[in-house]
Amino acid sequence: MTRKIVVLQGDETGQELLDEALRVIDPAVTGYDVEFLTYDLSLENRRKTKNKVVYEAGEAMREHHIGLKAATITPETQGDVGSPNAILREAIDAEIILRTGRRIPGVRPMGGIHSPISIIRMARGGAYGAKEWREGEAGTNEEIGARTEVISRWLCRAVSEYSFQHARKVGAKVFGGPKYTVSPTYEGMFKEELDAASKRYPDIRYDPQLVDAMLALLMRTNGEPLVIPTLNRDGDLISDLVLAMFGSIAGNESMVISLDDDYKVDCVMAEAPHGTAPALLGRNVANPMAMILACAGLYSYFREQQAKQISRAIYEATFETVYDGVRTSDLGGQAQTTDFTDEVIRRVKSKLAVWSSLG
Repeated sequence: MTRKIVVLQGDETGQELLDEALRVIDPAVTGYDVEFLTYDLSLENRRKTKNKVVYEAGEAMREHHIGLKAATITPETQGDVGSPNAILREAIDAEIILRTGRRIPGVRPMGGIHSPISIIRMARGGAYGAKEWREGEAGTNEEIGARTEVISRWLCRAVSEYSFQHARKVGAKVFGGPKYTVSPTYEGMFKEELDAASKRYPDIRYDPQLVDAMLALLMRTNGEPLVIPTLNRDGDLISDLVLAMFGSIAGNESMVISLDDDYKVDCVMAEAPHGTAPALLGRNVANPMAMILACAGLYSYFREQQAKQISRAIYEATFETVYDGVRTSDLGGQAQTTDFTDEVIRRVKSKLAVWSSLG
């Protein structure tokens, strides 16, 4: 059976790095039959279609359950097409954004961290998409700004459940939580669901902390693997911090996940956590590592054992390539974008051939 992957094209280096990642998962490399269903989410085409193409891409992901997205430009002008991310997350009913900071060979992390740290972030709700308005005379001391923020019990429950599922999968403890002492009604709902999930998973260590205390303790971590569940806005900030603590955001993929009613993964969209880096456009120097790892992360959610082996091969080949000194300039090396991808492809093919021989 041919696996269909919805491919969302992007802008500038976002598109260049997507092209590199697609080379890695080409059936000629992996031996795994896939068909790419391509949607052009470049800024030009989003403007041309008035975001219709974004909604069409979201419908396709909902049908086929798998998507791979390039970085896109978000215009700053009010009334423009905006970011496609919120539209896509709503389209697939995403509850979770998963980002895992991990050590990159040869890149020095901060402090004592060495084990992976996963941020399980709410994909919707909170400040994102909230209604905003101002009252009072503009520019005076009496002018106020206000907004409405909303989260649901289901969203809190889904993120809590997945946090403990993921902690069990990776052998980590669930660490942190919301600032429920300041917001017992709103953020307290999330704390209630985390506490309830901990009772359903008594084998998983649970260390609840207010978000500010968690950040302070994170700077003194003893290096153990962690899973940090967060509200939407908190997770946006904390994930950037955690990825930077490992020395670079290049070694991390970002997974946007939708769960079904039984808390099982229903739909996944993989992407790199970084932007389009216009200064690097056309120079063949941008680091494709995160986009390649997005492919590895995507394949890990496929049911077929062959796909899971490909996922492992891509992860290992990517980090081995860095370990052996084939690095782009951002990691202190001299390899070009295509050089790095070529080496990953060589190693992936080698691993899959050897594993096939061993049975």
